[in-house]
Amino acid sequence: MNTLIYGAIAHLKSFIQTLQIKRLVTVACLSFMVLAATNVDTGAGANTKTLNPQIKQDVNQLDSVRPKTTREWQQEARDVKGEPGERIQAIGEESAKAVEEFGELFNDTLDRSTNGSNTRVTR
Repeated sequence: MNTLIYGAIAHLKSFIQTLQIKRLVTVACLSFMVLAATNVDTGAGANTKTLNPQIKQDVNQLDSVRPKTTREWQQEARDVKGEPGERIQAIGEESAKAVEEFGELFNDTLDRSTNGSNTRVTR
């Protein structure tokens, strides 16, 4: 009876050690894959270099009177400092313009995504 219990304990101990070795090998393989994958050049850098000027051109093409930079926002805030009513009104007007511009940009993106088929989203 004792040999049966000792045999079962030895078998269980061996099984547990095997699991730990499997975990160690798995962690080592995954670590190697992650480290190897971080050095792979997928060419994404080339795409972002050409994409950034295109995005800037699209943003500036809207030619809005709304402030675009932090400096412009801060200057506008200084202009209406001490007059919360005017500031709230300006924020409301700019928000309405931003939503309108987003709608125009959305329709343009939708047209380009559907390869120019005349699908339009109406307001």
